[in-house]
This record gives sequence, structure tokens and C-alpha cells, in this order.
Amino acid sequence: MAEQRWLPFITAVFVTSLLVANIIAVKLISVGPLFLPAAILIFPVSYIFGDILTEVYGYATARRVIWIGFGCNLLAVFVFYLSVQLPPASFWRAGSLESVAVSQRAYEAIFAATPRILVASFLAYLTGEFLNSFVLAKMKIATRGRHLWMRTIGSTVVGQLADSVLFILLAFYGTVSLPALAAMVGSQWLLKSVYETLITPLTYLTVNLLKRAEGIDVYDRETNFSPLRWRD
Repeated sequence: MAEQRWLPFITAVFVTSLLVANIIAVKLISVGPLFLPAAILIFPVSYIFGDILTEVYGYATARRVIWIGFGCNLLAVFVFYLSVQLPPASFWRAGSLESVAVSQRAYEAIFAATPRILVASFLAYLTGEFLNSFVLAKMKIATRGRHLWMRTIGSTVVGQLADSVLFILLAFYGTVSLPALAAMVGSQWLLKSVYETLITPLTYLTVNLLKRAEGIDVYDRETNFSPLRWRD
């Protein structure tokens, strides 16, 4: 097999986009009439690089990277939790006028997460990413490697729908009305899918460059698609 020189870089971008998305998701932003987490800025990047991983390196490699992202996210959450529990220094201020208590509450608002939100985030991530990779790999075989745009957009539509539905329902069911939940799911799914569509030319360019540079173009005809495996 080829050396796969660019795989560490692709993995790093994938994991970084996931971690940054989870940190900035605490802020809600307004996009026209829609209210969305700030993570919309970068979270779709993980799906784009998930597409690139599956298209170039195959489902088995993408599966390992998805689990690496999960493990890194779990470690980050654990360290964030410990940092919140540590007592703040008596002279610590987030700003010139804030008290230590106010600064600590602001810190907790950013880095602390409820168990419900964490469970929703982890389950949505794993389900969405594995569905995205599975659909793309199967479509690549069905299309005999043609129509990359169809595969990247189609897999993202499926994966992002599962991600949005699971996260919104698990995180917010019972706290907001069902029409509001449906609107949140629909708006996130639509914007993430549009994001993927608009970035398709760049995905094409990256995939073609990587296939030439790495000398590989994997088809998952004999792949075991269980998400619980680590080796090929």
C-alpha cells in the first residue's frame, strides 16, 4: 500500500474541526430568521473531510479516524470538566470589573456541558459520521467511481439529517415545543447540506490531488462495514 503521506494532515483537520465546533457551539447566532449554534461555521468541515477520507482512503480508514475524533473529543470533555472543578485563583479576573465568581461562571458557561448535551453530541456524531461514510462508500461502488458530486452531497444529506435529528431531539426534547424542534432540525440540516453543495468544487480538487499524490483510490468491495471494528 502507498505511504499515505497526507493522511495525518487530513486526520488533524478532521479532529480539529470537530473539537472547535464543540467548543464554539455554546454560542447561538442569527442567520436571517434562523437561530443556529456558532458551530455551523466549521462543523460541516468534518463531513467534507469525512467524504475525502472515504473517497480516497476507503471506509476502513475513515472508520479509524472517526473513532480517533471520538476519543479526542472525549479526552477534551474530560479535561474541560477537570478545569472547571479546579478552584480559581483569588486574583483571577476575566475582565477588569468582574469578580472571581463572575469570571468562574463565565468560564463554566463555555466549558461545562450537561450530561444530556454530551450524550446527544456523541451519539449524533457517531451516527452521522458513520452513515455519511457508509453511504459514500456504497455509492462509489454503485456508480463505479463516477459522479463524485452525487456521492458527496448524497452522503452528507443522509449523515447530516441523522446528526441533526438525533442531537436536537436528544438535547432539547421536552424543553422546547415540537414545532420549534422541527424548525431547528430543518434549518441545521438545510444549511449543512447547502454548505456541502457549495464547497463541492473544492472537494473535487482536494480528492483529485490526494489520489494523485497518494497513488490510491480505494473501492470498498470487500470491506466489513461494522462501525465497531478497528482493523480492516
